[in-house]
Amino acid sequence: MDVVLGVVVFWLALGLAGLLLQNSLLITRFIFPLGAAGSLILAGAALDGLDEVSTAILPLGLPDLPFHLRMDALSVFFLLLLGSASIGISLFSAGYFRNMPKADLALLCFEYHVFLASMALVFLADDAYLFMVAWESMALSSYFLVTTDHDQPEVRRAGFLYLLIAHVGAIAILMCFGLMQGGHGGQGGYTFAAMRDANLAPFWASTAFFLALFGFGAKAGILPLHAWLPEAHPAAPSPVSAMMSGIMLKTAIYGILRVTFDLLEVQLWWWGAIALALGLITALFGVIFAAVQMDMKRLLAYSSIENIGFILTGIGLTIIFHDSGKDALAALALTASLYHALNHAFMKGLLFLGTGSILHATGERRLGKLGGLIRRMPKLALLMLVGTLALAGLPPLNGFVSEWLLLQAFLLSPGLPQPYINMLVPIAAAALALAAALAGYVMVKFYGVVFLGQPRDSSLGEVHDAGLWERAGMLCMVVGCIALGVFPTFVILHLDHVTEMLVHHSLSASAAKTGWLLLTPIQAERASYGPLVLLLVIVAGSLLIALTVKKFVHGRLRRGPAWDCGFPAQTARMQDTAEGFGQPIRQIFEWYMGVVRKVPTPFDKHPHFHSETHDLLWNIFYAPVKRLNETVGALMGKLQHGRIHIYLLYSFVTLLALLAFVR
Repeated sequence: MDVVLGVVVFWLALGLAGLLLQNSLLITRFIFPLGAAGSLILAGAALDGLDEVSTAILPLGLPDLPFHLRMDALSVFFLLLLGSASIGISLFSAGYFRNMPKADLALLCFEYHVFLASMALVFLADDAYLFMVAWESMALSSYFLVTTDHDQPEVRRAGFLYLLIAHVGAIAILMCFGLMQGGHGGQGGYTFAAMRDANLAPFWASTAFFLALFGFGAKAGILPLHAWLPEAHPAAPSPVSAMMSGIMLKTAIYGILRVTFDLLEVQLWWWGAIALALGLITALFGVIFAAVQMDMKRLLAYSSIENIGFILTGIGLTIIFHDSGKDALAALALTASLYHALNHAFMKGLLFLGTGSILHATGERRLGKLGGLIRRMPKLALLMLVGTLALAGLPPLNGFVSEWLLLQAFLLSPGLPQPYINMLVPIAAAALALAAALAGYVMVKFYGVVFLGQPRDSSLGEVHDAGLWERAGMLCMVVGCIALGVFPTFVILHLDHVTEMLVHHSLSASAAKTGWLLLTPIQAERASYGPLVLLLVIVAGSLLIALTVKKFVHGRLRRGPAWDCGFPAQTARMQDTAEGFGQPIRQIFEWYMGVVRKVPTPFDKHPHFHSETHDLLWNIFYAPVKRLNETVGALMGKLQHGRIHIYLLYSFVTLLALLAFVR
């Protein structure tokens, strides 16, 4: 606890030092790397404290309302996620922001480290008061980070939408805490310990759960509260996008797990059925819209929605199994969700950082303006290849492990007492497999259009590779993707502390039964996976092919131009585009996406084809609220005429109404 609190204070001190000194060289060469060192210390302290529980009370806050802190297995796991993933992001930031004006950089440095500290305090909070203070600090600091380029109107709109949905979610979370407190516990009723002892009736427990699902879902980007996410990520600087997608979204997952399995005494199976269905819909929605995006960061934002849907699907399955007494499968599903949360922090953080380097080098986010960057940015291309393969779910990288574990939880599920759930499980497994396949399709589009082929713009011949600090930060994320994929047994053994705490069961007896070379989540006879063996086979096969080519083919090769279909003047206009990759998905779901096309006619001197996709959920949920707000605002505006005698009349009428009411 002392080490973690020391890191929080250290981050705040670094942010304040950057704000006061306003020295660009000092901030980029010392403060951001020191922030990465603090993240490393936090990750080490969390890894060492997974099996311990410690509490503390800080003499801060309001009179008789001190801050309560608690480190248990759940909070320590998410502190580990925060510390390990933010190492690379802070190192990358040291190079990414080097050319920023010093006044803006100083302010960003302060907001960045406050953001880190507030997320750590969210995981440490053991009462509703500190939790909401940290939660709002996290929302405000991330809002200011998103609106770094606030001179652009679209950035201001994205920031406002994010802040609005964040505060709507915060109100729901506050109502959830108030309901769980329920007037019980006396003066200390606002603590989580008092909420654990509240013993709510099933109706009120269900109300608290759905308030938590709504409130935390607004931060996570669960449908239909996802609207801010594809707007905020393109507006924010790339390291901020990596932090928000990789880490901040997981604070919402932490909140859902904390309320559902720790603060509420009961978990009902139909909670899990709703969460399962909502998670699958969110995953499919995110991956479908990611497939048709033309903007790199918007594509990754929708991909984050998909991965949050995966995690929520696992949580829903955990609730169903836990209520049905299938604790081994509940531990498996929960392990898959936690593992995927950790994996996503590294995979998506790596890709967002990579898009930042591309944006710095080319000034372009649009896929239609990129291409052939593997020749100009080979080091970046190699690093991002790891991230795309991991996010596509290919073994032996980390994305495959968590998806495989979640699929095993579906496939190994026995007959459940609820017949409708037995019908839902095979359909859900098929939907999960479809989303995973489409994720691979999206990553082929992303990497192929950006790095392969010929440049689609003449200015791409002048680009440069990522700098040393950027590559160092991305390399940290690459190491995480590989280590989490190759050594899953070690990860699961540490996750056992969390599953034991939440569902009172662990996978250690089965996962490590055959040693660390082979992962057996339930039984070796049912399913097993050897990632290190697979990696060695891939490496050995590649070396064998290289040696064979060198010995038997070397000297016999004759280089010539590739077959050009009989047309020698090949240009970038003849290769597949991002629009072409997304066209099949767009055609299948055209009824849902609200596709708007501009089709050229034979008489156009400069023919141009253009199509756009629109989120139908925006028109259903958000557009009516927007119109209502504008109507009410216009009506209220009529009350303001700028005439003093009208305002005096309002005051007089109000006074008469109050006198009549008192009478």
